[in-house]
Amino acid sequence: MTATEAHRAIEAIWRIESAKVIAVVARMVRDVGVAEELAQDAFLTALKQWPEAGVPQNPGAWLTATAKNRAIDLMRRQKRGQEKYAEIGREMERDQAAMPDLDSALDDEVGDELLGLIFTACHPVLSTDARVALTLRLIGGLTTDEIARAFLAAEPTVAQRIVRAKKTLGEAQPDFEVPRGAERAGRLASVLQVIYLIFNEGYSATAGEDWIRPQLCEEALRLGRILAGLAPQEPEVHGLVALMELQASRLKARVGPRGEPVLLLKQDRGRWDHMQIRRGLMALQKGEALAGAEPGPYLLQAAIAACHARARTGDETDWARIAAIYGRLGALAPSPVVELNRAVAVAMAEGPAAGLAIADAIAGEPALKDYHLLPSVRGDLLAKLGRFEEAGAEFARAAALTRNERERALLMERAEAAARGEVA
Repeated sequence: MTATEAHRAIEAIWRIESAKVIAVVARMVRDVGVAEELAQDAFLTALKQWPEAGVPQNPGAWLTATAKNRAIDLMRRQKRGQEKYAEIGREMERDQAAMPDLDSALDDEVGDELLGLIFTACHPVLSTDARVALTLRLIGGLTTDEIARAFLAAEPTVAQRIVRAKKTLGEAQPDFEVPRGAERAGRLASVLQVIYLIFNEGYSATAGEDWIRPQLCEEALRLGRILAGLAPQEPEVHGLVALMELQASRLKARVGPRGEPVLLLKQDRGRWDHMQIRRGLMALQKGEALAGAEPGPYLLQAAIAACHARARTGDETDWARIAAIYGRLGALAPSPVVELNRAVAVAMAEGPAAGLAIADAIAGEPALKDYHLLPSVRGDLLAKLGRFEEAGAEFARAAALTRNERERALLMERAEAAARGEVA
């Protein structure tokens, strides 16, 4: 293996193992910033040693052990917690005694630590933007530049956001443990929200020239699958994974040959990823079995996505069932956005007039004031009712509100079609 090949292999290993290494060390030093520095130090050591000595049989265990040794050296220098140091030292001796079975030892060690790190990165003391950036940095292993490019943000802005997040956590002194009892549900909801925010930005980019950013969808799915493996008894975790798998199955069909958006009912369903659909349906089944008669919001959204996935054509979609599920979702988690989605489903099931009545009823909601999909939906329903002049005005308004260039072009095309008296 050449030095270049070795470096590429090490970088790939780092992307896979870094979160585990940081998680273990963070629990020791109680500081995510310090933990990340120690883990990166272990990575640099690997870059120096492995090209000559070869990649170890268990590179993750090697990186973890090296970072833990660095942590112990740091704690010794800083003279922090002699009792804690002694306890960790005994733990290290036990780990070293078990070297022949490092794979299972590492798996046992990192489970709770990694889950604890995920909860810490999504701690409620942090802003939503900070949670997203820190999660992608610590758990996803993305560089600051990669995060900035993914969200079309300036790299210094993202770097400052991450630095401030680490400082805030340092001041809050979280325990890096997995929350228990009543606190767990609230903290888990924050984790799921962050992962789904990452996915949604990839599935339907809020700004820029691209309609979709598959890298973010893939990263969110990877995070969701990790979480499902660490918290297998949480039904909403499986619900989120199911929702993302089913939505991601459409990614290739969501764009045309020039990168233009292709709306759901016009997509070539032969381009949907049917292996991904099967994974999504299996995750949904698992989540529903755990939830019983009380599915949460992610399971309900996954059930809606499953209705689309099971329909061989748009005409075969069970819109009445989708509308009913949106009704349940609205009762569980009231939101004007959910009600707007219900309006679309009702329009498909009962006719555009019924859907428009629902959309009009929520048109004055403050949360929808600058939400471009409200005029987009109204434009679609008005066009189907033959009210083309009103439809064109709504499509133009939606185009002015969106920050995504591809979506703006699509909406302007629909406005022009309405001006010609056509339903686009």
